[in-house]
Amino acid sequence: MRRALCVLAVPALLVAGGASARGSSGPTVFAASSLTDALPKIDRFARYSFAGSNTLAAQIRQGAPADVFASANTALPSELHRDGLCTKPVVFARNALAVIVPRSNPAAIDSIFDLRKPSVKLVIAAPGVPVGAYTVQVLKNMDLTRVLKNVVSRESDVREVLAKVALGEADAGFVYATDARTVPHKVRSIRIPARGQPNVRYGICVIAASSHKAAARAFVKRVLGRAGQRVLVSYGFLPRVKPRR
Repeated sequence: MRRALCVLAVPALLVAGGASARGSSGPTVFAASSLTDALPKIDRFARYSFAGSNTLAAQIRQGAPADVFASANTALPSELHRDGLCTKPVVFARNALAVIVPRSNPAAIDSIFDLRKPSVKLVIAAPGVPVGAYTVQVLKNMDLTRVLKNVVSRESDVREVLAKVALGEADAGFVYATDARTVPHKVRSIRIPARGQPNVRYGICVIAASSHKAAARAFVKRVLGRAGQRVLVSYGFLPRVKPRR
């Protein structure tokens, strides 16, 4: 089962290898791990590095050779922009959070309120990771911060939370709704009430030190374009702008 879950991380390696083998001049894109499946479908020739957005932002600050930063929040790219390290970020997608449980659901969790059970083993992302911050916000919105005492581990990105629950190493976890969709045969998603949902917005920017700015700008344009937006929606992301009612 653990080997099977490793496919969650494989696309980044395959896409990067394919781009290099073809001698592609595509940009190097540092992107949130929740974008692992979708972005290569928008541009298969870019070179990707997927991880927690906070980790990627730190690497960019240290001079890592990135051309584009696609973050699971707007705060991190806005901080880079403030310090002159990237262009002003643009929102390119939105998302929602969900509680996931193993298909067998050994803790009998049927709603977010069941996380209050003292025996529940909960796994969430670390506070600096966007999904970790969003998780805390959900719990505050729902007046459920007491369930934090049931946390048994804090992971470095959303895919690690997903893997822990899918492998049955935790009774429940908080992930993006898009990630919950990737292994439906291993986890079940439990809806979070609308009043608990945070405002999850993804921001993208071009790195100031990029040596491939034309390719980087073209990538951002592709993501924001009609075809790119259709791909993101097909993977469960919400439109970058809320539809007017």
